[in-house]
Amino acid sequence: MTESIASGRVRRARRTRAKIAELRVLRLTVHRTNLHTYAQIIDATGGKVLASASTLEAEVRSALANGGNIKAAQLIGARIAEKARAAGIETVAFDRSGFRYHGRVKALADAAREGGLKF
Repeated sequence: MTESIASGRVRRARRTRAKIAELRVLRLTVHRTNLHTYAQIIDATGGKVLASASTLEAEVRSALANGGNIKAAQLIGARIAEKARAAGIETVAFDRSGFRYHGRVKALADAAREGGLKF
């Protein structure tokens, strides 16, 4: 009985990633913890990170008092869009990692769209 029992969030994430893998497109993955927010753009094969941004970066930490709020998520969304444009990436699929599209996840997505990413 040592089978891993996946939480609802992990099951939703797995289902979303399977669909994105079928489409064979770049994906913008978001992960959040109580203290930090992370975003990565991963290639279509899922094997290589093309761009990343998080509240752990020195420039971001100096600009923010707290990395686990909507203001931080907006900053990360803008940074990931900027890094994606620098890498020549315009279109991605949004992978919210099973998190609800609400609060920090929504703020990050909206800021990335405003920064020029299309999903």
